[in-house]
Amino acid sequence: MRNLIMISLFLFFTSWFQAQEVPNDFLSADFHKGRRQEVRKAMPPNSVAVFFAAAVRNRANDVDYVYHQDPDFYYLTGYKEPNSLLLIFSEKQNDGSGNSYDEVLYAQKRDEKAEQWNGKRLGVEGVKDQLGFDRAFNAEEFLYSDIDFSQFESVLFFDFKNDFRDTNDPADIYDLIRTFKEKSNYPSDYDATKQQLYSMIKSTELQNSANVAQTLGRYLNYYQELKSDKLLVDFVEAEDDKSRIEIKEKVALQLKSNNLNSAMLEEIMSTLREVKTKEEMVLLKKAVEISAIGQIEVMKAMHPNMSEMEIQGIHEFVFKKYGAEYEGYPSIVGGGNNGCILHYIENNKPKVGNELVLMDLGAEYHGYTADVTRTIPANGKFSKEQKQIYDIVYNAQEAGIRASVIGASFQAPGQAASEVVAEGLMKLGIIESPEEARKYFPHGTSHYLGLDVHDKGTYQPFKENTVITVEPGIYIPEGSDCDKKWWGIAVRIEDDILITKNGPVNLSGMAPRTTEAIEAVMQQSSPLDHFKLPALD
Repeated sequence: MRNLIMISLFLFFTSWFQAQEVPNDFLSADFHKGRRQEVRKAMPPNSVAVFFAAAVRNRANDVDYVYHQDPDFYYLTGYKEPNSLLLIFSEKQNDGSGNSYDEVLYAQKRDEKAEQWNGKRLGVEGVKDQLGFDRAFNAEEFLYSDIDFSQFESVLFFDFKNDFRDTNDPADIYDLIRTFKEKSNYPSDYDATKQQLYSMIKSTELQNSANVAQTLGRYLNYYQELKSDKLLVDFVEAEDDKSRIEIKEKVALQLKSNNLNSAMLEEIMSTLREVKTKEEMVLLKKAVEISAIGQIEVMKAMHPNMSEMEIQGIHEFVFKKYGAEYEGYPSIVGGGNNGCILHYIENNKPKVGNELVLMDLGAEYHGYTADVTRTIPANGKFSKEQKQIYDIVYNAQEAGIRASVIGASFQAPGQAASEVVAEGLMKLGIIESPEEARKYFPHGTSHYLGLDVHDKGTYQPFKENTVITVEPGIYIPEGSDCDKKWWGIAVRIEDDILITKNGPVNLSGMAPRTTEAIEAVMQQSSPLDHFKLPALD
């Protein structure tokens, strides 16, 4: 009877899983396979790259945060489950049975009871059938594998943040990392930052040593513990090429003391993820369009009696309505002076009143996140002072977007925008010199956008098919050293810009940006105008 019950349960859950409908527009297995091949091309000879899935993180008691895969791991595999790792080899390996391979995915093991509570797992067969891996094993098999990391010239990996727990799972991320450390002879005093700086010294051409010494000097000032490293200090203080050559030789010997390299993967992944493929752009454009529509719908629905949290809810309802799984980052909705807090996420002001409302939100669609900011008057009409500040920011953004062209430096949009902001604030008498503008415009204008809201990239001159943000802002908190009429005004305008051979393309431009266009949309009716909920006791 027990066997009959188990068979019945198995058949029930099998049919139930098969009946589940899921979106079919995720990145293809061929995309992920192609990305792994690009990593392999960039790896040094006789090396292995080790990637770990993101850890499950606890929220409170027995409740975990909603799981989100590590972006690099997802980029290379399409696998969305925890407790797994990927090995990519620079050359074919032989398993001793005449079979060769150059990559292995160790996946979370199938478990009927766990799947009943938390959802289906792909398992080894799913990884092979759906993700296109020829070689896959249950994660626990890594614990007992005979892989010899010492045979490789280089073992590439991202160093560990140690922000995970040891759970009851016998092959959780804690156990996988512990096993990797044991198998790779990971030193207990391994310092990833120091290794990165050593690698920088080793790979630097002698004629560029002075520039690298300046960079290292900044690191030493920021990380005081590095000042105890004699090689780093000596390189910074070296006065001639002979001294630097001697230090470079000592650094090279130090790096050869083990075959671990926690610097190279960052370079490889930043180079790959900086430039988007056509397949990626389909998803990224959808995330941006969803976010822009969210801004439009909030403009229609906005009124002074709204709370910041309600405004956030409308945005995120639009995200979910279009099938965006997550927000790309904590939503920022700041009314009045709250908008002067750059990463304000409390969003708990009960009424926004007649103030400006700064809304910085982005939908994440199938792993790719947008980042769109609009600032609008809650009552539908910009005051004279609000419009004056807003127009400076708008003109600054226009200048920044124009500067976002192939071959321009990553700093070009920010430089162009900063000049406009400084000139505008001086004309209004808010500041007396351009240098003072940093008080009211304290951040840069651009970052890469993709799988992360602050995506990986090289920060070298702009390349074709790179996506960045351009987001100037002016923030004048209460108590500022200027006329009180400006206090509490905060404006940021942020758009997602695709850099092409024909110039910059504003992917989020459908969300109105000028004061006139915003005011016009805010006069339109909203589907939420008649949405009423009963009052609470």
